[in-house]
Amino acid sequence: MAMTDEDALDFAIVVYREDGCWQAELLPVTLTSDLEGLIHALKQQPSESGTIGLIAVGDEFFVALRVLADRVDVFLSDIAASWDFPLAEQVLEYLDVPVPDEEELDEILQDEETVLPAGDLSIFADLGLDEMELGILSGDIDLLPEDVLSSIAARLGFSEPFERAIESVFG
Repeated sequence: MAMTDEDALDFAIVVYREDGCWQAELLPVTLTSDLEGLIHALKQQPSESGTIGLIAVGDEFFVALRVLADRVDVFLSDIAASWDFPLAEQVLEYLDVPVPDEEELDEILQDEETVLPAGDLSIFADLGLDEMELGILSGDIDLLPEDVLSSIAARLGFSEPFERAIESVFG
């Protein structure tokens, strides 16, 4: 059975280390359109190596955040999403990257094989996922955002807690 737009779910997961073990919990779905709320929620979760937020918005795009003390790193998989989704627009504003105008958007969308990310490609470099790998993963148009986030979770070593949190979304 093919997945329709109605089947594509938004989700936000917080990932953190506690007593040397990775934990992952679902955040309220309302945070998938509220960057400030996401950052606030991540700052509330103590963690040994920074708190990670992984957000998928349907089958359109994903956002990765990492909060370490007062530092907040943000990565957006596709700037074209900023035209249709409040979270993507908020991320670009946070990064001080201009939302593409109509002409720029047409250029971006002209090549269906290309997505243009924004933000910190080295967000997980110290955890073992370098800029090139993140760029390749986020640029794979055949992968749904949840699949890319699952790959990131596996690469960073928190696949099991991440998958448990995902199962609570998709049942």
